[in-house]
Amino acid sequence: MTGVNHDRPPDGVGASRRRGDAPAAGVWARLRELAERDGEPVSVRHAVLVCVEVLAATGGCLSLSRNGNLHEPVHATDERSHEVEELQTTFGEGPGVDSVAWGSPVLVDDLRTAESAARWPLFAVRAAELGVRSVVALPVRAGEARLGALVCHRDEPGVPGTAALGRALACADAVPALVLDERGGVGPVLDDLLDGSFTIHRARVHQAAGMVAIQLGVDLVHALARLRAHAVADGRPISDTADDVIARRLRLTHHDHGLPLAEGGDGDGAKGTEEGNDR
Repeated sequence: MTGVNHDRPPDGVGASRRRGDAPAAGVWARLRELAERDGEPVSVRHAVLVCVEVLAATGGCLSLSRNGNLHEPVHATDERSHEVEELQTTFGEGPGVDSVAWGSPVLVDDLRTAESAARWPLFAVRAAELGVRSVVALPVRAGEARLGALVCHRDEPGVPGTAALGRALACADAVPALVLDERGGVGPVLDDLLDGSFTIHRARVHQAAGMVAIQLGVDLVHALARLRAHAVADGRPISDTADDVIARRLRLTHHDHGLPLAEGGDGDGAKGTEEGNDR
C-alpha cells in the first residue's frame, strides 16, 4: 500500500516482542556472531547493523537521549544515514521523532507521497532528495522510559513483513541491555556513548543554544527552537548554524527571520543582527 504510514506493527509482532522468543534468540545469536568476527564485545553498533540486515535496509542510525530531550546519534552505518538523522534534528519532525513521542513503531512505505509530505512537510521532501523512499522507525525503551529511536531506511518503497519486523523490534529491544547493563560487560553505558566523538557536533548545538538563550533572555528550550527556526529558514543543518553562532558570525535576535520572541535580550541584539545576517 504505497503512501500509507503505519503506526503499529502488523498483527502478531507485538506478541512476539513481549514473549522475547524466536526472533530475539536469532537476533542475539547474530549479534554475538558479528561481535566475534570483529573481536570485540557485543555493542549497540552491532544492534544497528543487524537491524539494517534483517530489514534489507540501505542504512540506519541509532539516536539516544540522556534526559528525554534532544536525541543524539550514537551510531550511523554511513554518512547518508547520519544526514537523515540530522534532518530530523534540524526540523524537529520525522518518523524517528514520532516513534519516540508515541512509543510505537512508525513505518513509512513511501516518502514521496502527499500523505508523507503532509505529515512531515520539511523532512519528507529533503529525505527524498537524498534518495530515501521508505523508513522504519523503532522506539528504544527501558520499561516506560523512552531512550531514543532506531531508524532504518531503504531506497525503494515498501514496508517489511511481519517476520522481518519482529526481528527488527528484537534489535531495538536489545539496545537498552547493551546500553544500561554495566554488570554484564556487554557494552559502554549511556553517558559513554553520548560523550563519544560521534556526538561532538551535537555538543556544539547545545553550546550555541546556551549562547542564544543568554542573548535573547530565554530558556534553553526556546533558544533551541530559535536556532532550529533559523537553520530551517536558511536551508542549512542545525549544526552548521550552531557553528556560526559559536564563531560569532551569526547572532540571533527577537525578530530574526520575522519570528519575534518576548523581550529580554542582552540589549545589543540589533547590532548583532546586522553583523550576523550580513554574512
